Amino acid sequence: MLKFKKLKSLLLAMPLTFLSMQSVQAASYTVAPGDSLYQIGKTFNTSVNTIIQNNNLSSIMIYPGQTLNIPSKPYTVQNGDSLYLISQKFGVSLYSLRQLNNKWDNAIYSGQTLYIPSSSANNGQSTPVPSAVVSYTDSEVDLLARLIKAEAEGQPYSAKVAVGAVVVNRVQDSRFPNTITKVIYQVDGGYHQFTPVVNGMINKPATDEDRKAALEAIRGADPTNGALYYFDDSTTNKWLWSKTVALRVDRMVFSFY
Repeated sequence: MLKFKKLKSLLLAMPLTFLSMQSVQAASYTVAPGDSLYQIGKTFNTSVNTIIQNNNLSSIMIYPGQTLNIPSKPYTVQNGDSLYLISQKFGVSLYSLRQLNNKWDNAIYSGQTLYIPSSSANNGQSTPVPSAVVSYTDSEVDLLARLIKAEAEGQPYSAKVAVGAVVVNRVQDSRFPNTITKVIYQVDGGYHQFTPVVNGMINKPATDEDRKAALEAIRGADPTNGALYYFDDSTTNKWLWSKTVALRVDRMVFSFY
């Protein structure tokens, strides 16, 4: 859960040219397993040194459950805004905007306050759209989107991104195949890893939202923070339940290795 408070010390350190802007605030971010200051800084478009200074850290060592203050700036949603348009306006990734605001659906309204990573909000300079964290082809985007549709149809958007993230996490893990296609069609011990490959549901066309979720995952969005498995909470498979749970979304459970 993200909470926000004023960073008076940061205001005092800001150049005079910024004093006319809305006050800089801090999002309270809870460190997740596998996080590092470098990764957190990259996600929220700030530097490791800034995080260290704002939190009075004596080293780069952090631990799961630790609370860190991340510089941010409030933004009031306008008519016609969307999360995507806001992220483009301020040159931040859609994933960092979602994570900073703990906002994993697409519903926003005029007058709502969202928080933007302050380094982007203050300097007015755009940063590139995040590049892919794994290699992919257009056909693999469609394949991943179809898997997302089959596995998470009717689920919240965060579950769709999380399904895609599990596939991407496997591509990045040496214990699994190294492409999206190979991961999705992997057979291990005589069993397909993903049921939609077996029952044919993966052949159903994906929606635009499914494709959007697939691209977010390919570009590094991961609500699970590194999960490699997912399953329905009705399963009785003891092996799956023996895994450490990373995230629950509705009836979907995401877990680590």
